[in-house]
Amino acid sequence: MNSRLRCACLLVVGLSLSAVANLWGQSDPDPKGVVAKVSGDNLTYADLQRSEGGKLLQAKYQYYLNERKALEELIDNQLLADEAKRRNISLDQLLNAEVYKDVKDPTEDQLEVYYEGLDTQEPYASVRDEVLQHIRELRRAKARAAFVDNLRKQANINILLTPPVADVDIAKAYAKGSPDAQVTLVEFADYECPYCQKVNPQIQQMKKEYGDKLTIVYKDFPLPMHHTSEKAAEAARCAGEQGKFWEYHDVLFYSKQTDVAALKEHAQVLRLDTDRFDACLDNGTEAAAVKKDLEEAKGLGLTGTPSFFVNGHFFSGVVDLGTLKDMVNQQLNLAATTHAKQQVSQK
Repeated sequence: MNSRLRCACLLVVGLSLSAVANLWGQSDPDPKGVVAKVSGDNLTYADLQRSEGGKLLQAKYQYYLNERKALEELIDNQLLADEAKRRNISLDQLLNAEVYKDVKDPTEDQLEVYYEGLDTQEPYASVRDEVLQHIRELRRAKARAAFVDNLRKQANINILLTPPVADVDIAKAYAKGSPDAQVTLVEFADYECPYCQKVNPQIQQMKKEYGDKLTIVYKDFPLPMHHTSEKAAEAARCAGEQGKFWEYHDVLFYSKQTDVAALKEHAQVLRLDTDRFDACLDNGTEAAAVKKDLEEAKGLGLTGTPSFFVNGHFFSGVVDLGTLKDMVNQQLNLAATTHAKQQVSQK
């Protein structure tokens, strides 16, 4: 409603994106490239990554999210333009005759109700036209989104823009799948995290769907506000010492019971050697391994769970099965394209 405020916000976003874009300058900088000289000593891009890589990863990811949002808008515009061309009409004709044809203006009563919810001292008559235009734009945007969504379902869209990359140590991590899989999905998670609990069945479903093409790797990232998650992580590793890490891992996410008594009960249910398990848990045998994962997560600049790396490409937040599959499919498509190019070059 406030045009000055909207302009200010856009300016801040524009400046932020420019600053972030200038931060790394190019997609694959030379690790040996000098980025600063201090008292005659050279500081290279590799030094910067090694010392501040976590901060840079988060900045790059935020830039990627803005790039992805802009790309989605570009795709929407392209789909609309293509549809208008297919119908041999202009884009304005398509929008007005097809997309907005069923959009109705609000009634006077609806305008007054909306006005009553506004935090303003201005009389209704002075803001009526602005309110009307605002609601009209909202309804048109909704109609446009529905129309574009239908176009997307009919189109063949292959997103090649990828999130930023980071090196994750998976040498001694628990993995489910072949080491030769085309895609490796690394999850940093917390057994008390409700979002991790929600996404776990979806990850299992993905493993069934993709089979040998996908390997799942689990890394511990117990958050400080979850007081039993660190011990739960140790317990899963204690179960892993008896060959049942993944079974125990799934029980933790399914049961959501992570106090010490429950941890030992889970071991009984899975028919582990309970004396060996209890000794492992009580003595903190796996505490150092959990702490190592935790320190790696902090070094990567991770701030929440779940956080994922798909073939090293980072993304995080509340994700669903569709988002996970999009990331895996993208990497499979890239692998297929690379393989095809190699075959052509060998002929």
